[in-house]
Amino acid sequence: MEQAPLPFDHPALTSSDDLSVAREVLRSAALTDPEALLHLEAIVDFIDREPSAAHRMTVEGHLTGSALVVDAAGERTLLMLHRKLGRWFQPGGHCDGDTNLAAVALREASEETGITGLRVVPTPIDVDVHRVEPPREAPHLHMDTRFLVLAPPDATEVANEESRALRWVTEGELDDLDPPVDASTRRLVRVGLERARRLIG
Repeated sequence: MEQAPLPFDHPALTSSDDLSVAREVLRSAALTDPEALLHLEAIVDFIDREPSAAHRMTVEGHLTGSALVVDAAGERTLLMLHRKLGRWFQPGGHCDGDTNLAAVALREASEETGITGLRVVPTPIDVDVHRVEPPREAPHLHMDTRFLVLAPPDATEVANEESRALRWVTEGELDDLDPPVDASTRRLVRVGLERARRLIG
């Protein structure tokens, strides 16, 4: 049974600095993709050995939370052309010490899309470890936990400084994006839209 999506002010989305909160939500993920399962173990291992895992100052890498924002019909997702990295991604960002990963994902989605009334399903739908090389920063790993976020029927997106553009796309329209999306983003879109359709019914 799919968990109900939660609004911003839900008590389950209260910020925390306890890494056991992140570990618990990761262990709750019902993942089936073999690659995602490998990434899951890598992230949990990192949390177990790195007490500053949720802080961006950690040189090796750090936890991030991201959101697959899906429209009210469960047909399209909102991707952003990231200004620093020059690629199409789902909204997301650094935890900055907050180990409530679902809360991080919802916060980042709201900030980066400008949509009010977003709700997050608190169980991860995907995880991914990837290397990033932002300008004027040392290369490092983003250990990303990904959540389904549902937009209201009247959603109006407004880009912020993080992105060059925002675009609603179906899974079939991913091939129209330039530059092309990576395999990890395709996996997330496929899994997230399937979950959204089941939840919306």
